[in-house]
Amino acid sequence: MTVPLLATPGNPIPPGAALLAVTTADGLTLRAATWAPTTRTVRGTVCLVQGRAEFIEKYFETVADLRGRGFHVVAFDWRGQGGSDRTVGNPHKGHVGDFAEYRLDLAAIDAQVLAPTMPRPFFGLAHSMGGAICLNGAKEGWLPFERLVVLAPMLAICMIRRPRAAMRLAALLRRLGFGRRFVPTGSPVSIATKPFPGNRLTADPARYARNAAAALAVGAGAIGDPTVSWLAAAFRAMRRFEDPRYPLGIRVPVLVVAAGADRVCSTPAIERFAARLKAGHVITLRGARHEILMERDVIREQFWAAFDAFVPGTATPARAPLGEGKAAAPA
Repeated sequence: MTVPLLATPGNPIPPGAALLAVTTADGLTLRAATWAPTTRTVRGTVCLVQGRAEFIEKYFETVADLRGRGFHVVAFDWRGQGGSDRTVGNPHKGHVGDFAEYRLDLAAIDAQVLAPTMPRPFFGLAHSMGGAICLNGAKEGWLPFERLVVLAPMLAICMIRRPRAAMRLAALLRRLGFGRRFVPTGSPVSIATKPFPGNRLTADPARYARNAAAALAVGAGAIGDPTVSWLAAAFRAMRRFEDPRYPLGIRVPVLVVAAGADRVCSTPAIERFAARLKAGHVITLRGARHEILMERDVIREQFWAAFDAFVPGTATPARAPLGEGKAAAPA
């Protein structure tokens, strides 16, 4: 049974949600949801691609923003987080053996939700880990989006003091059979529920409190720290972005939005990478922390101005939202 969407005070479920269960090629069930636009014209479909440890409820405000711009919206939880299936016994652990597994998730969303039911053009709006996965998909040619917006993509981690040593340690621990354990000093506590002062995510106390309440409501859906295998896989995935030739092979138009005060992912690494894109460019939002969509209004307004300039759509007659006459359950 698909995990229902949960509303909390100050974070209502956007009306008209259709909740879906999507099955991956390796047999896992992902939680997904869709919404129709609130405008008379349809500009296409935006797929929200989460970062690590996120969940659909965290993006209700963004869903409303996109619907008001004329877009259908597709949101889903990656394997190992939110309301999607786990591959380890402890549901608080964020675990994959390799980032190639996330490709199976996005392929299932494309095959079962985007391609058969959503109006084109398709756009991706991806954050952090999701941004790294989508950039890799754009390079390898399997990304289902015609344009891509990535926010603070996870190309290099700056919150780890000695990343090379951490990479070697994670690889060693994985080889020794500790891959399914939490990273050293890791815990099941979600980063979203930790105290606001000193947090790395946002400078907006109201949105931080809203997300913390949502994380408490979804329980294990708001996972804690990753496993050793996840960390080893993340380092392997990030190493490919160090090749200066890598961005030259990306042909999908990309807008990279970096956070000027990011203490999770390296803004200089993001800017160097984006500067070499053949079909993209980068903007850095001064003062923004890692979660740009959860930031103060002044920063969000700058982001949406850039998004609106970059993501055009083809106006088409409005269509019925996914779920009418089909086996999609209302949220």
